[in-house]
Amino acid sequence: MSDGAGRPLLEVEALEVVYGGAVHALHGVGLAVRAGEIAALVGANGAGKTTLLRAVSNLLPALRGQVTAGRLAFDGRDVTRTRTDALVRAGLVGVLEGRHCFRALSVRDNLVAGGLGRGSGRGAVRADLERVYGLFPALAAKRDVAAGLLSGGEQQMAAIGRALMGRPRLLVLDEPSMGLAPKVVEAIYRVLTGLNRTEGLTLLVAEQNVRLALRHAHHAVVLENGRSALAGSAAALRARDDVQALYLGGAARAASDRSPDSRVRAPA
Repeated sequence: MSDGAGRPLLEVEALEVVYGGAVHALHGVGLAVRAGEIAALVGANGAGKTTLLRAVSNLLPALRGQVTAGRLAFDGRDVTRTRTDALVRAGLVGVLEGRHCFRALSVRDNLVAGGLGRGSGRGAVRADLERVYGLFPALAAKRDVAAGLLSGGEQQMAAIGRALMGRPRLLVLDEPSMGLAPKVVEAIYRVLTGLNRTEGLTLLVAEQNVRLALRHAHHAVVLENGRSALAGSAAALRARDDVQALYLGGAARAASDRSPDSRVRAPA
């Protein structure tokens, strides 16, 4: 975790986003992610989490979205003026919601694509492949299988593995737990938090599963209707009565909170 010194790796200030010139999706959202930190975006479906991650990766123009106000910077560079491929090469790599894989390609070829996107040479790609296989043994066992034939959990591992092939400085993940069995979710988060602890990998994770996000993050921002409703350390947010009541189920589910496989979701 960051010691808090210096400029944040990612800075979002008073961000406003509009789709199609008419639909206001974000209203003055702010966020700072320091190197070595796990930051979580939490809130109900439709709160604006995915839109914020699209803005961070400069993917909005492809979806008729536009940043109309505010500041968005990765390592000091203006994200809105930087092509997405340049952001990837600079170390900002995303995993989109929905476990996007090249379904007709093998697991290995999907992973190699992540290395090529960064511009890695053959030796670096081979080394990174072995690293990813070590992190996700299920992928090593199915390296020659078409990604479209994998289970949902394996496809998510492949998507994350492909992103790790890009050697990210900031890994951005949109709903990595969605639709997956609790044991698979725990395995994926064990890898991600392990990389944060051992390598200092910085993570920005959007999760509708608020309990899960606050259990693993250092810092979190709660979005409601496109606005930053709350922000602070994950531990402090877990202890707040309003967060308990709205997102964690309150005292009636305290016993459930002690279960590592609990999957209470935020209200729709």
